Amino acid sequence: MAYAIFLGGLIVVLAGLTWFARWAKGRGHGSGLAGAVAAYEEAYRPTSHHAHQEQRVAADRQAESGSPDV
Repeated sequence: MAYAIFLGGLIVVLAGLTWFARWAKGRGHGSGLAGAVAAYEEAYRPTSHHAHQEQRVAADRQAESGSPDV
């Protein structure tokens, strides 16, 4: 019985975290978590951190580009 309660609680927590992640991503609030993960990767996985930085630069470059007529 205790295992069923534990498993049920674990499922509820994971479902809540999944819902929160989708909600935060949909509202654009996921950048804080991305920064935390980037700090972890910088310390423990430098090659992954380097790839993350390249992706951010590419995204910033796309955001700054104007219309082709200008």
